[in-house]
Amino acid sequence: MNHDNYLYLSAILFSIGALGVLLRHNVIVVFMCVELMLNAGNLALVTFSRAHDNLDGQIVAFFTMVVAACEVVVGLAIIMSIFRTRRSADVDAASLLRG
Repeated sequence: MNHDNYLYLSAILFSIGALGVLLRHNVIVVFMCVELMLNAGNLALVTFSRAHDNLDGQIVAFFTMVVAACEVVVGLAIIMSIFRTRRSADVDAASLLRG
């Protein structure tokens, strides 16, 4: 079974996510790109786990998914709070923490 294709897919997804974080200004899109990067890392972990017939990578990927779900809840709450006060979802306009 060839696992290289999954690693290539993981690298492509991570690159798309990194470019989205660096180039986009909408906080929701940046947040989705961070989640895409986390899922690319999970895909790589599971691929290495399957390639070496070991469950450690799959267990770590499971815990990463749990942490990502918690991050979504907290991140969206922060985004909604900033949007309610600033009426903008622009990353550059979110200078709420500057004082």
